[in-house]
Amino acid sequence: MDGLDLTAEAGQVTAVLGPNGAGKTTTIECCEGLRTPDGGSVRVLGLDPRADGRELRAQVGVMLQDSGLPTGVRALDMLRHVATMYAAPRDVPELAARLGLGDFAATTIRRLSGGQRQRLALAIALVGRPSLVFLDEPSAGMDPQSRHAVWELVRELRDEGVAVVLTTHLMDEAESLADHVVVVDHGKVIAEGGVRDLVAAAADRTLRFEATPGIDVASLAAALAPTLPTPGAEPVVQEPAPGEYVLSGSVTPETLAALTAWTAARGVLLTSTSVGRRTLEDVFLDLTGRNLR
Repeated sequence: MDGLDLTAEAGQVTAVLGPNGAGKTTTIECCEGLRTPDGGSVRVLGLDPRADGRELRAQVGVMLQDSGLPTGVRALDMLRHVATMYAAPRDVPELAARLGLGDFAATTIRRLSGGQRQRLALAIALVGRPSLVFLDEPSAGMDPQSRHAVWELVRELRDEGVAVVLTTHLMDEAESLADHVVVVDHGKVIAEGGVRDLVAAAADRTLRFEATPGIDVASLAAALAPTLPTPGAEPVVQEPAPGEYVLSGSVTPETLAALTAWTAARGVLLTSTSVGRRTLEDVFLDLTGRNLR
């Protein structure tokens, strides 16, 4: 890490985003007491997560992708067992119903699907009524119904005053749930703020279109440059997937006309075009780059 500062407030969902190797997992593990930081200080609910682990365990819920749960135990039995460790746990049948655990209550953990394990891991993280909960990819592998049930539960936690720290690679999940977003890369916080603030701070609009794969994006960008409202601006046209193109910038009606003329002159068929607001995914890719790591 390189001087990374992170604060998560009560009654908010704080999304920590970053590409693989950015440092977000290391940071969260330090907060959970699973790793000792090389420097600096970590305080969770005012306590040191390593020295005060016993006291914190009753107040903090942790959902890990690799939960480490005993695989031979039935799902609902595992949740009931964890509930007995807390003084005032949530109602187990109600929590199980909210997350649809009844469908696989008698199934051993080793035989659960990835999405079912995620739902069980979330229930275990929440059953103790934590004041702070760390959620690592909470809806990974889930079907749409389960995913939205999880999102609704996370919103309820926030409304109850729980501090929720969310790590996810799903930008729509972060955009839907987060009150505050922290983008981490190379061990540093490179941007943070509310979703609307981050999106508004980026370029005005995004033009997306579909056409023949492999067109000359540099030539197209040069043709579109005179249509932008800022003189001398250099638009960036990218092809994130074959035949799918993105132009970020202050798109004007003249930009659309120039795009149509350029493609028509080259016999390229535009199969779709759309102009919309910037998304959190657009901002994330602009900040961290589009190359694989």
